[in-house]
Amino acid sequence: MIPRYIINFSTREMENVDCQYIVIGSGIAGLFTAIKASAFARVTVLTKKGLADSNTEQAQGGIAAAVGEADSPLLHFEDTLTAGAGLCEEEAVRILVNEGPDRVKELLEWGAAFDRSGGTLSLTQEGAHRRRRILHAGDNTGGEIHRTLARKVKEIDRIEVLENHMVVDLLTEGKRCRGLIAVDGEGRLKCFWAPIIVLASGGAGQVYLHTTNPAVATGDGIALAYRAGAEVMDMEFVQFHPTALSLPGAPPFLISEALRGEGAYLRNQAGERFMARYHPLAELAPRDVVARAIVKEMERTGSNAVYLDVTHLDPELIRRRFPTVTAGCARYGIDITRQPVPVAPAAHYMMGGVRTDVNGATSVDGLYACGEVASLGVHGANRLASNSLLDGLVFGERIVNTTRKKLAEQRGEGTGRREVTFSGLQEGIKNCDELRQELRQLMWEKVGIIRDGRDLEKAREWFQGKMAVLEHAAATREVMETWNMLVVGELIARAALLRTESRGAHYRRDFPERRDDVWRRHIVLRREDA
Repeated sequence: MIPRYIINFSTREMENVDCQYIVIGSGIAGLFTAIKASAFARVTVLTKKGLADSNTEQAQGGIAAAVGEADSPLLHFEDTLTAGAGLCEEEAVRILVNEGPDRVKELLEWGAAFDRSGGTLSLTQEGAHRRRRILHAGDNTGGEIHRTLARKVKEIDRIEVLENHMVVDLLTEGKRCRGLIAVDGEGRLKCFWAPIIVLASGGAGQVYLHTTNPAVATGDGIALAYRAGAEVMDMEFVQFHPTALSLPGAPPFLISEALRGEGAYLRNQAGERFMARYHPLAELAPRDVVARAIVKEMERTGSNAVYLDVTHLDPELIRRRFPTVTAGCARYGIDITRQPVPVAPAAHYMMGGVRTDVNGATSVDGLYACGEVASLGVHGANRLASNSLLDGLVFGERIVNTTRKKLAEQRGEGTGRREVTFSGLQEGIKNCDELRQELRQLMWEKVGIIRDGRDLEKAREWFQGKMAVLEHAAATREVMETWNMLVVGELIARAALLRTESRGAHYRRDFPERRDDVWRRHIVLRREDA
C-alpha cells in the first residue's frame, strides 16, 4: 500500500505560515486563479521552480474559443465531444465552450497580444476542429499568455509568489484539507495553513521516456492529492502529441499541430502521404488517431520517425507564423521551409487527474483543482487540440466564484492550524536516478501509445515489486519527484489494465474495439485506507 506521506516530520519543528488562500502552481490555471482570488483574499502562490516553469510556456499552437463569425459554442461543443470519444461530461463541456469566450476577452483586456490581420483576430485551424477557432501569438501562444498573467500578478500586492517551493504533501484532518508541507530551495521544510488550497500543478509527462513536457512535470499534484485521500479519475488517458522532433541527441521538441492546420503533410520513409489510409480527415484527424498512425508507419517501415513536410507552403508564411518551430529546428541544422522534419509521438497531456466537480471541488473538503492536474471529464478520452489553455481559465474562474462564498462562510474559523507528526518511514533515500530511468522506460514500452494486457500485467508486476521503496523517506527533492512519479505511473498502469477496450488515447491491441455497453464510464481510484 502507498504510505500516507513521503517524509517523516513534525509541524512543531518547522516554520509555520498562516495564509488566506493558497494556489499551487504558476501555469495558466494557477496564475489566473490567483489573480481572480486576489479580489477577496491575500493569495500565496507556491511554485516548484521559477514563475515561468510550466507546461503553459510550452504551448505553441493556441487557445480555442468560438469567437469567429462563422463559429459558435455549439460547434465547439460538438467538436469537443467527438474528440473525447464518448467519455466527455457534457455539462463540463457546455461550461467550457460557453464561458470560454469571456475568459479569452479578459486575456485581451489584460494585454495578451494575439495575432491580428487588419485589426481582426487571426484564427487558425487544428486537428478535429471544423472551424478556424484557434487564437495564437505566432507559435508561442502559451508564452504570450503566461507573460500577460505574470505581468498582472506582479502588479497585485495581495499576491505573494514563492518560487522554488515544492509541495511535499497535503495535511488533512478527517476529510478536510488544512494545509501543506513544502520544501524551499535551501532544503528547509515549511508548513503552510489555509482554509482554501487550489491545486494547479500541471501534468505528469516526465513519467514517460519521451515527452514534450518540461522537467518540472512529474505529476506531484496528482500524487500528493491521492495520498491525501482525494479521488483520481481517467488516469489511463494520456495524450501523446503526434509530432515531436525526433533526432538522435535532441530533446523531443514540440512541432505544433498548427502546422498541419496550415496545410503541412505527414510522409513516411518512402515520401508517401499516409494519413488518408487511417482517417478521412488525414493530417487533421484527432491526435490519438494521428499518433497511432505514425507508430504503425514506423513499425511497418522499420524507422524511428516519419516526416512533417511544409516545403510546399509559402516559406515566408511559415517563418512568420512559426518562428519558434523554425528557430528550434534550425538549431539542429534543419530548414523547415526546405527540408521535411523528422517527427515521432511523445507524451504530452494528462486527460486524467484529481477528480473534481464543475466548480473545481475535489473529494477532500477545502481542496480544489484546475488545469491539467484536474479531471472532470471535460476532455473525455482524448483532448481536443488547444482546449487545455481554455480549461485552465474557465475552471479557475469557477473555483474562484465558489471559494469566495466558502471563504466568507469560514471567516471566523481561522486557518485551521494543527500539530501533525508522522514518523512511519524508514531511513531516507538520497539518490534514485536509476529507478527513475527504469520507470520512464517501462512506462514508454509497456504503458505507452499502443498497449496490450500482457505488457500491462508486466508493468503491474514491476510496480508491485518497487512500491516497497516508498516505505523509505524521500531525502531530496529529486527523490520526492521520483516517489510521485511512481505513484502516478502505477495509477496510469492500473487504470489501463482495468479498461478492456480501446477508446481515445487508450488503445489496446487485445481489445481494439470501443465498448460503449460496458465502458462508457470513468475509472475512479482512491487509496485503500482513505
